[in-house]
Amino acid sequence: MTKLLEWVFCVLLLGVAWALVTFDLLDLRLPPIYKELAWPMPVYLLVLFGCYSIATIGYRVATFNDCEEAAKELQTQIAEAKADLRKKGLKL
Repeated sequence: MTKLLEWVFCVLLLGVAWALVTFDLLDLRLPPIYKELAWPMPVYLLVLFGCYSIATIGYRVATFNDCEEAAKELQTQIAEAKADLRKKGLKL
C-alpha cells in the first residue's frame, strides 16, 4: 500500500466516523454535546495538519546538512565549462 493510499484510507475512515457522529446516521442516541464537539472537528484537524506541516518543514530546514565537497566539485565543473566555452569563442 502506498503512502497516498494510507492517507486516503485514514481520511476516509475519519470522515465516516465524523459523519456518523455528526448526523447520527446509526441512531446511536448520543448526547448533544458529542454533536457539538464533532461538528467543527474537520477544521481543528486541518489546523493541526497545517501546524504539523510547518513544524516539519522548519525542522528539516534547521537540520539541513551542507555539502561542501559537492559545492567545490560543482564550482570546478563550472570553471571548466566556462574555460571550454571561452576556448570555443563565447564571451562570458
